[in-house]
Amino acid sequence: MKGLLIRNLSKTYFDPYAGAHVTAVRDVSLSVNEGEFVSLVGPSGCGKTTILNMIAGFVPASGGDIVLDGRQISGPGPDRGVVFQSFALFPWKTVLENVAFGPKMRGAGKTERERIAREYLALAGLGNAADRYPNELSGGMQQRVGVARALANEPDILLMDEPFASVDAQTRMTLQEELTRIWQARRPTVIFITHDVNEAIFLAERVIVLSKGRLLAEVDVPLPRPRVWDTLIEDAAFKTLSARVLHLVRSG
Repeated sequence: MKGLLIRNLSKTYFDPYAGAHVTAVRDVSLSVNEGEFVSLVGPSGCGKTTILNMIAGFVPASGGDIVLDGRQISGPGPDRGVVFQSFALFPWKTVLENVAFGPKMRGAGKTERERIAREYLALAGLGNAADRYPNELSGGMQQRVGVARALANEPDILLMDEPFASVDAQTRMTLQEELTRIWQARRPTVIFITHDVNEAIFLAERVIVLSKGRLLAEVDVPLPRPRVWDTLIEDAAFKTLSARVLHLVRSG
């Protein structure tokens, strides 16, 4: 199948402080279709980031399978783009050079990689910032550079680990709207990790609720697009979904 398939995924590690093995993820199975935007939500310690790190190939699974576009995942690879909470930009490189770095590593020539970088910077609304350095940008702009850099690699799936958690509330809402716009324009496959129920619903086509390392529930989000906070925040369907997911998170 095209997309991501997870079957009976588990992760156990040894905690030296407790002197015992701890199970972070228990028998999780789910699928993400090509071009789908899925949010994983749950309290701290529920296994969200552990699952993302196993999909990214950063940590090995203790059991189960992770299959992306028919290929078994066994380690990191360019088919998976990752956007972290920290901006993780190269401070000595311009914005253009940061975004062009992935295509450069893939062997693209100077003209081609600059074309790709400018295309994704324009998509992220940063066309005028190409020659600036990261320390000249706001936190929100830096995170948009991070998204553009990940997309410039043209990964099969984009993995986002609470990427907007470190910015202020107003900037966060703007970034959420920008991300939904970018997703609609290109339809990348996205898994987005968050503990914010409203953010999870605003962004996704489907919300996966996790609790204590287990998949607790899957909730479809049939809200129309484009989505903007000015209209959605008072929408009855949005409020109903938010209350439902929040109840699941709190009851888990």
